[in-house]
Amino acid sequence: MSDAKLQRVLSSLTEVYRQLNSLPSSQPSDAGYVKLDTNENPFALPKAVMQSAVAALERQYLYPEDDNISLREAAAASYDLSADQVIAGNGSSELLSLIYKAFLGPGDSVAMLSPGFAYNRKLAQLQGARLLEIKWGESSLLPIHELLFGPAKQAKFILLANPNNPTGTFVPIADIESLVALSDQLVVLDEAYVDFAPDSALRLVNRYSNLLLLRTFSKSYAAAGIRVGFGFGHPEVIGRLRNIQNMFNMNVIGHAVGVSILAHRATYNENHRHIRHERERVRVALSRLGFSVTPSHANFLLARVPAGRDGVWWHACLKRKKILVAVLPDEGLEDCIRVSIGTKPQMDAFLAAVEDISGAQQSR
Repeated sequence: MSDAKLQRVLSSLTEVYRQLNSLPSSQPSDAGYVKLDTNENPFALPKAVMQSAVAALERQYLYPEDDNISLREAAAASYDLSADQVIAGNGSSELLSLIYKAFLGPGDSVAMLSPGFAYNRKLAQLQGARLLEIKWGESSLLPIHELLFGPAKQAKFILLANPNNPTGTFVPIADIESLVALSDQLVVLDEAYVDFAPDSALRLVNRYSNLLLLRTFSKSYAAAGIRVGFGFGHPEVIGRLRNIQNMFNMNVIGHAVGVSILAHRATYNENHRHIRHERERVRVALSRLGFSVTPSHANFLLARVPAGRDGVWWHACLKRKKILVAVLPDEGLEDCIRVSIGTKPQMDAFLAAVEDISGAQQSR
């Protein structure tokens, strides 16, 4: 294709999509690294769940079930809801994208508690919408007044995560309920990390028609690569979102694993206990090394690094030691790293690397 033809093709893109850069054809590999940067749960699937995945491969020549009905029914039974209150997705990220498409057009706005999940910036951009980032209150108090009466008053919906990413902080469910009860807007509550937290807002779904709750099996159920997520809400909202999903949006393995996880959730209890224990062990160890660590109710820690260096510097030093952690683009978090909680050997390797780097700094 000549340059002139290419420019004509690119000029046919919508204004929003013309602003996007073309992605490179390849991305750097993370093979050989201790991967603590994307909050995965690094443990094997329980035997029964793995068997369900293998059995599903025998149906690989068939299209997956339309409208994910069996998976939705299994989730409804597991969470004490009706099937028409449940939407199943290719991870909760697909469902989040559907919400943006359904509720936002060019010039509209959405309010997000900040710092929050950075992917929401791109989702808003793709709709030509404005993302209003509302700062959390002191001590992570929910800024209800700002959300209801500030610039966010005109937002099509309010988005917050509990526990929050990237901080790991948790808001009492009573505060969430106060916001939902006082607001006429849709409130989208992302509970991706709720299995590591003390409480859930699931009981509010039947009380409030303006609450839409998201869950994923990526974090607490070790299925990030299989892509299983759910949305729970009023049947009218859920039904409209289901109506704009891609045909066959999930594959047969995702269906089978999702149903099996729902039937064997108790087998993950030890997994969750391990992550909570390691989370506390690593928090204490980092604090002794001069980091300021935010108390977390998720499967990661947000740690402000010792004075004199920033998060990017620590990220680079740890990467040279084959340890991957996350650095954050949010204002005010430049001096932080976010560390996923993995297996004990992984966390031992991370702490050993941090001690080496700290020791080298002190000896200079």
